Amino acid sequence: MRIAIIVALITIASACQRDPVHDPTTADSPKSTGAAPAASTDIIPPEQVAKSQLAGVSQRVANTDITITYSRPVARGRALFGALVPYNEVWNPGADQATAIAFSRDVQVNAAPLAAGKYSLWSIPRPETWTMIFSKAADVYHTPYPGEAQDALRLDVRPEPGPHMEALTFYFPTVEGKDATLRLHWGETMVPLSIRVP
Repeated sequence: MRIAIIVALITIASACQRDPVHDPTTADSPKSTGAAPAASTDIIPPEQVAKSQLAGVSQRVANTDITITYSRPVARGRALFGALVPYNEVWNPGADQATAIAFSRDVQVNAAPLAAGKYSLWSIPRPETWTMIFSKAADVYHTPYPGEAQDALRLDVRPEPGPHMEALTFYFPTVEGKDATLRLHWGETMVPLSIRVP
């Protein structure tokens, strides 16, 4: 009986070691074709590291999942709003691929209805009021803005002062019952969005 168990374990172990789906030495692995990006374990030189690195945050509010994916530009001592990011012009709060936000169920954002789905997120910064735009054009580059015809929702939001945040950040500072606050924070500017799920 012991011999049978040992033989079975050796067979399973050898099969796992040569699994063609996970074995990087097989002929049709992405590494051998050069078709896939470098694996997360590969070492890349500093000059090849993205200046605005990819990030994401997700939050469940009651039974609704909210997921944001974005790239994080870094302040690096630069003046941000009204300078690097001009006032009164449409701006994607992120870099590279447009910042995207997805809702698994219908929600209300600042009391305005927004259907379940994936959207790209845009803004028009101003000193006193920002316009936040949820665009139905979800999978787009951070420029150009897809246009008002693609808008699913526009909201005017009052920015708030906050402590310096070096890299642009989205986070949920409060989650309570069916309500949450989503905050955009970069430099010393914070833009809150109130989200309520049904």
